[in-house]
Amino acid sequence: MILAGDIGGTHTRVALFESGGGIPKPVVIETFPSRGSMGLDAIVRRFIEGHNPIIEYACFGVAGPVKSGRSETSNLAWVVDALQLSIKTVRLINDLEASAYGIALLEPKDIFVLNEGVPNPGGNMALISAGTGLGEAGLHWDGDHYQPFPSEGGHADFAPRSELEVELLLYLLKQYGHVSFERVLSGPGLYNIYKFLRDTGRGEEPAWLTEQMNQQDDPSAVISRAALEGSCKLCVHALDLFVSIYGSEAGNLALKLMATGGVYVGGGIAPKIIQKLMDSTFMKAFVSKGRMKSLLEAIPVRVILNDNTALLGAARLAMIEISKT
Repeated sequence: MILAGDIGGTHTRVALFESGGGIPKPVVIETFPSRGSMGLDAIVRRFIEGHNPIIEYACFGVAGPVKSGRSETSNLAWVVDALQLSIKTVRLINDLEASAYGIALLEPKDIFVLNEGVPNPGGNMALISAGTGLGEAGLHWDGDHYQPFPSEGGHADFAPRSELEVELLLYLLKQYGHVSFERVLSGPGLYNIYKFLRDTGRGEEPAWLTEQMNQQDDPSAVISRAALEGSCKLCVHALDLFVSIYGSEAGNLALKLMATGGVYVGGGIAPKIIQKLMDSTFMKAFVSKGRMKSLLEAIPVRVILNDNTALLGAARLAMIEISKT
């Protein structure tokens, strides 16, 4: 058996996979609340006690930078250390790197195409994922396979493109000191955008929306739902700005990696707002790069619908490592 995990800021998914046949096959998947747990080692012990598997190899994707088998997670007060997991053979990688490994296992039903483009066989690919935080990764062709590599690009400086976004940056600078793209492109980021628009007099917050946000732990879910329903103009404006910035940063990543093989949009937010991503807002911002517009128009852009992609990728990497022994 292979033990695989996807450690995010909101949820931690742990699964057992069969390693036979060349493709990892899930046997059991469990989801744990990340913020309600003491750490990954506690979750792993609980999972193993419940299933008592014989584990050949373990691999975990962690939402944060990984160095020498150790990670201080970006949006959790966790330190994840491979040596503390009481598993003989275990590897920690960045969660977006795990998702990038999982792309090869996705089926057509797991993908929604935003832009067909003109794929360049062997060209680099990129992955950007907004959820609890913002993750970015790349894949380069080594002549036989795509090799994923991680980054912490989501923590790079937010770059405004308009007077409105300059005002947004100044608004957030007062709160955070440093404003990364993650401060605007994430679940909390959508709420930051909403509060900026509300607090600078660009819309009134209706009483029913205030009540709903007070009743739920995730105000961004309330905002996106109201925006998609068209029931609150302020929410519509917030989601429009969020999606436009999302498309712009996806285009930035495509340029930085020369991702002519395609750009994948992952994370928990994209599938929930797919109807908004289908209009021109995202792709207009994606290609609006001056003299590079024609290059970006040719890049395929696809949304990942399978929320277990990082789990699949962690299991795939485990199988690759097993094959080397």
